[in-house]
Amino acid sequence: MPAQHGRSLSSRQYPCESCPLRPLPAFREFEKKELLFVSTFKKGELAVDKGATVLVEGSHSAHLYTVLSGWAFRYKLLSDGRRQILNYSMPGDLIGLQGSLMGEMQHSVEALSPMLLCVFEREQLHELYRNHPGLAYDITWIASREERMLDENLLSIGRRTAMERAAYLIAFISSRARAVGLNGKTPVQIPITQQHIADTLGLSLVHTNKTIRKLIDRKLIVWRDGGCEVVDSDRLKELAHWEGLSEDRRPLI
Repeated sequence: MPAQHGRSLSSRQYPCESCPLRPLPAFREFEKKELLFVSTFKKGELAVDKGATVLVEGSHSAHLYTVLSGWAFRYKLLSDGRRQILNYSMPGDLIGLQGSLMGEMQHSVEALSPMLLCVFEREQLHELYRNHPGLAYDITWIASREERMLDENLLSIGRRTAMERAAYLIAFISSRARAVGLNGKTPVQIPITQQHIADTLGLSLVHTNKTIRKLIDRKLIVWRDGGCEVVDSDRLKELAHWEGLSEDRRPLI
């Protein structure tokens, strides 16, 4: 399913051989035959506007995507419109894998900023699993990583205080962003609203606003029109009782 309000599929602005993400130290190198396959696997690029829906819960998509640039979030809705944000996506993350393997999406994805997505045909996943075990392992690794992040988020909602939850979430997102070269210079700015934070942490907007104010008063973050600016990531992690990301070089599809 194409992104709503996004522009149409375009030719390749970034061939896989000159992908701007590949040189980043966060990602492992492709073997030559893997790069050749991924180059044929990729069908083009999709530009998506801020606020556009990339994938819709309950839909069947013929595609899956790798984020080349920009930010997004995954979420589920209750019938009365209440929203739970599950996680955030940024460059190098795979979107739509669940729909590709399980038949339909169990969550929706919305763009937090303008995005550029690499587009892949779902049907070619079978060839990937048959003929490229290294890439198949990579997809398993990506799914396991998502599970690990959800475990940490569940711990946050279940056991951390409101301020610890907010500190963890902001430190977590900013650490991931820095690893893939977003906002490479200090400070890191995250393009989210306080409503996004409330919907991630399961707090009311009023409670979230009071909690964010405490982090601002401690000079850990600054809130600007463009989102949340991280001032002291180390103290955020300390407050959240979180040791930070512990990843080796990770896969990039």
